[in-house]
Amino acid sequence: MSPTLLPRRRIGSSDLEVSQLSLGSWHTFDRMDFADAVAMVRHALDQGVNLFDVGVYGMPGMPPVFTDVLWGAIMRAVGVPRADYLASVKLWIEGFGAEGFAPQLENAFLRTGLEHADLVILGDLRRDDVRLEDLVGDLAALTEAGLIRAWGVNNWSASNVRALRRIAAEQGVPGPQIAQLKYSLARRSIPDGKPFAELFADGFAMQASDVLEGGILAGRTAPEREIGRDPGGIRDAIVATVPALTRLADKLGTTCAQLAVAFTLTHPANVTTLVGASRLEQVRQNVGALELLRRVGAEELRALAEPFWADRDAVDPEGP
Repeated sequence: MSPTLLPRRRIGSSDLEVSQLSLGSWHTFDRMDFADAVAMVRHALDQGVNLFDVGVYGMPGMPPVFTDVLWGAIMRAVGVPRADYLASVKLWIEGFGAEGFAPQLENAFLRTGLEHADLVILGDLRRDDVRLEDLVGDLAALTEAGLIRAWGVNNWSASNVRALRRIAAEQGVPGPQIAQLKYSLARRSIPDGKPFAELFADGFAMQASDVLEGGILAGRTAPEREIGRDPGGIRDAIVATVPALTRLADKLGTTCAQLAVAFTLTHPANVTTLVGASRLEQVRQNVGALELLRRVGAEELRALAEPFWADRDAVDPEGP
């Protein structure tokens, strides 16, 4: 394997050092030819990508999804030693019960072939009957058992993150280290707002996700597959900015996708940007975003991005 090309950053106070780009699996590998997926993942590893986000995405009553199972087979086919990469596993609050997260984690391990998760990310907090103290205690037990190394949350409010950190400190156990947040040229109000800025100043980390708005910010204004939720109801406004975004990308000698990924790398608390790819060329484009950032500069990129901030005043910076 070639020397690491992508810089690495530490997740909070954990011992995990992650590449500035991480590769997701949401509705990805079950849309690809297997040999193509193996070649794509091998190339990503060769470029220094060391963090892979994996989740069990099938829902009751919905068609089965096997992207996580395929990811496990891909990693075995690539032949990469387990010590050479980090796996981030999703855990869902909806499935948290009397046995805690253990059944979900065991199922994820069964499907992926993993024996431990380097990072687990708790899904959106959509239940009001779950005690945060129980979540923290359960995750501490999984950490003590060697099944996970660090944990974080997905799209939680800043106040709930602060509550988790306070509870962990009171219990003397590891708290959340990172928030996976929607962050893009269009959706900036929460990660760039004051509530999360205060957390970031205290060493908390961010992973930027949904950075292409399901492909819209890459210029594909009518995505054919399922994409993420639309906080603030701004998706039509985002679509309307694509012609201007395309002109800016042309002026900079880049693509809309590279410009969108490069923007996320300008946030000082963002330790890794989560990207999805179903073609090798997309991985090459994503890695090329770092060169664009070096060429243009973070300050200039942020200034150029201002007209595309679609959720300004549309969502509460505190978060969901």
